[in-house]
Parts: sequence; C-alpha cells; structure tokens
Amino acid sequence: MPHHDSLIVMLVAGFVLAFIFGMIAQRLKLAPIVGYLVAGVAVGPFTPGFVADLELAPQLAEIGVILLMFGVGLHFSVQDLMRVRKIAIPGALAQITTATVLGWGVGRLMGLGHTEAAILGLTLSTASTVVLLRAIEHRGQLKTDVGRVAVGWLIVEDLAMVIALVVLPILAQARGEVFDLQTLSIGLGWTLLKVGAFVALMLVVGGRVLPWLLTKIAHTRSRELFTLGVLAIALGIAWVAYAVFGASFALGAFVAGLVMNASPLGHNAAERSLPLRDAFAVLFFVSVGMLFDPMVVVREPWALAAVLGIILLGKTAAALIITHIFKVKRSDSLTVAASLSQIGEFSFILAALSGSLGLMTDRAQDLILAAALISIAINPFTFALADRLGGKKKRAAAEECSPVDAGG
Repeated sequence: MPHHDSLIVMLVAGFVLAFIFGMIAQRLKLAPIVGYLVAGVAVGPFTPGFVADLELAPQLAEIGVILLMFGVGLHFSVQDLMRVRKIAIPGALAQITTATVLGWGVGRLMGLGHTEAAILGLTLSTASTVVLLRAIEHRGQLKTDVGRVAVGWLIVEDLAMVIALVVLPILAQARGEVFDLQTLSIGLGWTLLKVGAFVALMLVVGGRVLPWLLTKIAHTRSRELFTLGVLAIALGIAWVAYAVFGASFALGAFVAGLVMNASPLGHNAAERSLPLRDAFAVLFFVSVGMLFDPMVVVREPWALAAVLGIILLGKTAAALIITHIFKVKRSDSLTVAASLSQIGEFSFILAALSGSLGLMTDRAQDLILAAALISIAINPFTFALADRLGGKKKRAAAEECSPVDAGG
C-alpha cells in the first residue's frame, strides 16, 4: 500500500467497518462499542486480510483519548458528586481497592511482576463511562437517585484513573533501578507539583480567560468558528500540559473540559464538540481492537476466566456490600452493581499507557481487551439478572425513584 494514502485508507476502513459491526451489535442488543472493537480486530494484524497502518493508528487513538477525556471533564459535575458523596466516594474507593488487590493476586499467579500485576488490577477497577451512561439513560434512571449514585460512583473512579495517569510515568522511570523511597518520593512530589501548578493555573487563569474567549467567539455568530474554537482550546491545552508541565495529554484535556464546563457556554461547547468527539472515540476503540489477539481466549482460558471473575463477581460483591451498609433498597443496589460490572475506555487508556511505558506486556493487555469485550457484551444480561433478583421489571425500575440516602 502506498504510504501517502494510508491515512485515508485507515479512516475509510475504520469508519465503515465500525459502522457495519456497530449496527450488528445494536441489532443484537449489545453496546455499539463491541462492534467498534470487533472492527479493530478485523483490520488488525492478528486476523487475515487487510491490515491497517499500525503506526498511524496509535496517533489517531491519542486524539481519541484527548477528546474522550475532554468530554469527561465537560460532563463532570461537582454538585452531582456531592449529592451522593456518602455512598459514591467510599463505594468507588472500596471497589477500586477490591479489584486492584484481586487483580494483583491473579497477576502474581500468572507470573507477572508486582507492578504489572497491580496495574492489571487497577485497569479492571473502572467501568466504562460510555456504557454506564447509555445503560442508565436507556432505563430512564439518569435523573433518579439510583442513577445519580451510579454516575457519582463512576466520577470518583474516573478521578482515580486520572491520578493514575500521572503516577504511571513516575513508576516507569523507577523501573529497573534500585528501589529508593527517597528518590521515588522526590520524583513523585516534583511531578505532582508541576501537575498541581498546571491545574491551579487553569482553574484561576483559565477559569477567567476561557469563558471570556468563548463569549468572544460566540459573538461572531459562526457555528463553525465556535466549534473550531472549542476543539482548538481542548487540543491546545492538552499540548501545553504535555509540553510545558510534563503532564499527559489526557490530563490536560480533562482539565480543559472541567474549566470549560464551569463557563456559561459550557453546555454549548459540549454540544459543538460532540460529533467530532464521537468520531474520534470510534477510531480510538477501533485502534484498541487492532491490538487484540483473539487467540488469547484459546491460549489462556483460565486466566481470562479469573480476570472476568474479578469484573463480574469481585466488583459486584464490593458494590453490593457498600450499598447494603448504606441501606440502599435491594433492587437499586443490584442496579448500581450491574452498571459497574464492566470495563471500558479508561481501562484501555491505562493499559495502552502502561504498555508504551514498558510496565505491561502484550499478554496482560490481551486479557484486559478480551475481558472488556465480554463484560460489555453481557452487560445487558447482567441488568436483566439484576432486575430479576431485585423482584421488579425493567419498566418499573425506570419509573420508580428510590429513597437513597444520598447525603446531599
């Protein structure tokens, strides 16, 4: 294939196959993400036929990560989190700890090192924002108390993963060196100081400049310029975070979305950037699918079963225990647990970053991708089981508002 047309071929193959497999997944009542990942597998090096440009795909995926994280920041709501903080914060932390410890144990049994095993567990601890929000919205529970608990829980998990994106490069620098707590602490402290300076600068200066800038752009009455301005701000701030402050593109994009969300035009910014965010998010999932070797299901069925057990049983048990402690109604407790019993984009981002830093092998990444595909695919059936065990039908679940003690 001539090198000069690899970009257009990658875009055509990615979008067309993602659309076809996404439609098939939708007709099978699965999340479209499953179709996007399968499209990536189809154009990846582990399946026969056309193979997309393996050097170009990660760059498109990086743009997808930036826009995904920008979207997470745009939809972050401190008010929603505070309303359910008494359940969401301890629940998310308990679930993250449970999955990380179990993942570390399984990783050690597989022969992985301590660091890689711990990162494996961490990637299994966070649910997919896209899958959870669409599932809760489809059930009509987004504005109910149980929906707010699930979303608040997810926000805490996302924040923990953002912190992990900062810490992982520090672990990579210390890899292979004699462990020195003082050196590691200094490195961590210096990195957190730079990241803190970036976040403070964005909240103080950006909090004033960005709303003013968006207002000026809006006064042009040009939809194209407003959309372009929003994307330029997101990508520009992500680059500044990376090039000047040594943070990741993802963290910079998240903070940009967070600051923009607080502006009066934040809602318009979210709407204008949504189509391009969705498009590059699809390319991100396709790129992730290209890295997946389907033969891992045959090579390591027991390891895959153990990883799935952590997602479907370990995380679910942690969610049920926490919600039971806070006296959440049984049906709502099961709904929260079902919504979190899958993994998605943050797991892929962490796995990809860990792989690029040399902290994770292809073997562990294949297990994570396989577990994500399976857990997302069976998530609708998990909800159906939760409804059955909760003693109420799906329609009733969508119409009822649970008496959750949200701590607001």
